[in-house]
Amino acid sequence: MRAGPSQDDIRRQNLGALLRYVHLHGATSRAELTTTLGLNRSTIGALTTELAAAGLVSEGAPKETGRAGRPSLVVRPESARVYAYAYSIEVDRLRVARIGLGGGVLDRRELERPRGITAAEAVPLLARAATEMRRSVPADAICVGAGVAVCGMVRRDDGLVRLGPTMGWVDEPIGAAIGAELGPDVPVVVGNVADVAAFAEHARGAASGCDNVIYLYGDVGVGAGIITGGRRLTGHGGYGGEVGHMVVLRDGARCECGSRGCWETEIGEHGLLRAAGRSDARGRDALLAVFDAADRGDARAQTAVRTAGDWLGFGVANLVNIFNPELVIFGGTMRDLYLAAAAQVRSRLNASALPACVEHVRLRTPKLGDDGTLIGAAELAFERLLADPLDVG
Repeated sequence: MRAGPSQDDIRRQNLGALLRYVHLHGATSRAELTTTLGLNRSTIGALTTELAAAGLVSEGAPKETGRAGRPSLVVRPESARVYAYAYSIEVDRLRVARIGLGGGVLDRRELERPRGITAAEAVPLLARAATEMRRSVPADAICVGAGVAVCGMVRRDDGLVRLGPTMGWVDEPIGAAIGAELGPDVPVVVGNVADVAAFAEHARGAASGCDNVIYLYGDVGVGAGIITGGRRLTGHGGYGGEVGHMVVLRDGARCECGSRGCWETEIGEHGLLRAAGRSDARGRDALLAVFDAADRGDARAQTAVRTAGDWLGFGVANLVNIFNPELVIFGGTMRDLYLAAAAQVRSRLNASALPACVEHVRLRTPKLGDDGTLIGAAELAFERLLADPLDVG
């Protein structure tokens, strides 16, 4: 017979559950924690005291009570003291942030990323930004790790970017490279941009409380973060969610992955700019210019936007039929395209998806905006702490 969990195991699980709740929900009274976690008052008191002694939370009286009697103490995450580094490596920019326990952005840097820059050239730029931020970190602060969001296929076990076709990266050990810059005491976790953005929106954004979600992220390419049954669906090696490489036209345009007729050749940056007669342009500003031109009556831009919106709805219909989500979120350039062609997207979705799958689907834009990738990367880093608060020094 297998032995059940020990008292120490249970205590650690309860510490993690309490810290996770405060991390996601912010300042919370002991009374609310008692009700939410299903533990008695003395246990909650012992847990919060232990977390406070570890420097992870603080306790104090509420700012306002509005009620007579002795108020319940409020537990707050030590946001300024406990933090993670977050990196977002995108097609046209590099972003680095220091994010505190509780999800607040404490500091940030943004750099332009010339297209074609190698991983070896990008890592020193990221390291320099992190070094600048480190100068303002309190002496007693605790760095729990670093999370990295990358536009590419990321091997879950070691953070190797197996393929980043829109960046020209193949088998780049980005996790190890960033880890070498940060030092051996800072564990590094790497994930796909769409996946970590979905993680963030599910934890504290537009998808909070939803257990079945698809987050579509676009730049040059298109990827998806998929949550089913409340869990991230990343696939066997971590490569799940490459929906932009669904083949929708057998003899369509050549994709940067080497195939033809991928979905992203119709709704990604290159396809939309080509359809609008602006093949020489590139970047998000160029896409926004197309949407603006369409809004002002430019016939070719309008046709390009309507066609791309129809293709967007077509692909979403397929994903809705497969995964039966309750919510689809459009992030990155997919947000811009969705807002410009919402009628076409919804029309094609309703016409192509199974009624039972589409009848409850809501279409939304990210609550966290562009910060979703940074916050999601930080959430990856915080996972180890939240799983066992006593195992992180």
